[in-house]
Amino acid sequence: MKFKFQADLADFFRSRHQVELGTIEVDLCPADFSGDVTVSCFPLAKALRRNPMQLAEEVRDFLSSHPDISSVESVKAFVNITLQPAALLRDTVGNASSVLAEVPLPEAERRRILLEFSAPNTNKPQHLGHVRNNAVGMATASILARAGHQVTRVNLVNDRGIHICKSMLAYQRFGNGVTPESSGRKGDHLTGDFYVAFDREFRRQIADLKLARPELAEQDPDALFLETEIGRSAQEMLQKWEQGDPEVRALWEMMNSWVLAGFEETYQRMGVEFEHTYFESQTYTLGKDIIREGLAKGVFKQREDGATVIDFDDPKLGSKVVLRSDGTSVYVTQDIGTTLLKQRDYQPDQQIWVVGDEQKYHFQVLFAILKALGYSWADNLTHQAYGMVNLPSGKMKSREGTVVDADDLFDEMAALAREATLARSPELSEDELQHRSQTISMAALKFMLLKVNPRTTIMFDPQAAIKFEGDTGPYILYAYARISSLLRKAAEFPAATVDWSCLGAEAEKKLALRCALYPEAVQKAARELDSSTLAAYLLDLAKDFSNFYNRCPVLNAEDPVLRQTRLELSTKVRDILGDGLRTLTIGTLENM
Repeated sequence: MKFKFQADLADFFRSRHQVELGTIEVDLCPADFSGDVTVSCFPLAKALRRNPMQLAEEVRDFLSSHPDISSVESVKAFVNITLQPAALLRDTVGNASSVLAEVPLPEAERRRILLEFSAPNTNKPQHLGHVRNNAVGMATASILARAGHQVTRVNLVNDRGIHICKSMLAYQRFGNGVTPESSGRKGDHLTGDFYVAFDREFRRQIADLKLARPELAEQDPDALFLETEIGRSAQEMLQKWEQGDPEVRALWEMMNSWVLAGFEETYQRMGVEFEHTYFESQTYTLGKDIIREGLAKGVFKQREDGATVIDFDDPKLGSKVVLRSDGTSVYVTQDIGTTLLKQRDYQPDQQIWVVGDEQKYHFQVLFAILKALGYSWADNLTHQAYGMVNLPSGKMKSREGTVVDADDLFDEMAALAREATLARSPELSEDELQHRSQTISMAALKFMLLKVNPRTTIMFDPQAAIKFEGDTGPYILYAYARISSLLRKAAEFPAATVDWSCLGAEAEKKLALRCALYPEAVQKAARELDSSTLAAYLLDLAKDFSNFYNRCPVLNAEDPVLRQTRLELSTKVRDILGDGLRTLTIGTLENM
């Protein structure tokens, strides 16, 4: 927040103590104290080498005669300030365009950021976990860009490996030549059906194996993968793929094209976009040369069995294999190569990966290896971890088919939004009903996933997310639409001048102060990579507007100047709500 008295107070200390303090920060006054804003004197005490409580008295004495301030009190090291209504409104919403203009971070903090997210596998459709990844990734990129960073969004599609071969093998055996066109089924869903079919057959063979060999009864099925005929066949297919077998490659290209077309539809529905997409099939061989160079430099060592490893000083990281004894790479080897490729392609100041928190150790190892290899930019690598999205029945398992597919989820949310919209506006045309349903459903879904800290594990509840009341996306949409409706109705009234001095009700002041906090909310969300900071702010702003709307008549105000000024205040709130929703990648509606 920026008020005139802050600059005057800085000038006062400059002239009295010959110290340049810059901007003196203020915060909202705590609810149990009287005042609008408060100044903490602890930062001042550190800069001036003075007792903070003595400084509080000095600040109080100076501000007690300031024309913008109606009352001021010092409480220990804090100074609580009540502003004149005209000054408060003048410095907050009096020029709300300045509030929006103050959102970007200082130039010195702005960076080139490469943000990788989504990273789906081409053996199945995207599910609710991917939806959270996509929502967090897009919102994080948007928040960073709104804060002034130059952001590049990239995707790394996992389109090779044993999991891909499972779907391919099952299609060979059970597909009977079916295609998305002949089945009327979306390509990624059709491919996912065969991933589930593979697992079903694999478990049947595991049951037969354990029946024939009782000594294996307690063994984990995954440990017995190559003991089954279908497991060995999938492994053989992977080897053929790596050798470039024409038949296997043709099948792989056909099924991958189905899945990628399906992904594109899913991304479009959610508004997900990338500047570049990498494919693991093109990057999985990267990293081996880097490991060999590091071995020559002593960063890595070779074990007796021929495997190349790195022993970390940090006991939490332990020892990590980076090349198997047969010379093949592991995931971290590939990620080393891909990270260098991205660094070469875009020269970012920072790389961020939006990946589930179960991969925390993997990224700790990756970053530690890159530091050990001596890359100067390795200190600017960030794993933006996010928690799982669970169902009431427990965790989702793709291979068992117990997932919430993204497309099915979008359809369900749109149906719920359609039902709620029809109940409110039965006269809508089909096109308008469709538009509102899609906007409301996606706002509900995204906000549900973004309103909590990304690291938090959440339980999915579509019924709660779609409500028009409470801490939901539709509630904020409704506040935006209500103001839009108010402004349309205001066109029927003759225009009048705006005079901020005519506002002074507590609800008006609180709303204006909340508007002034918007730049801080965006900047904090960007610095902490936490969309929930901005989501919480928008909820508070919508609630403060509702309180103002109920307590302070706008169109029914008797004085034309008061009406026009309250309309102007409402306009500023609408501008900020709209900017905040767009920053979370959520669309808006003019009517609800």
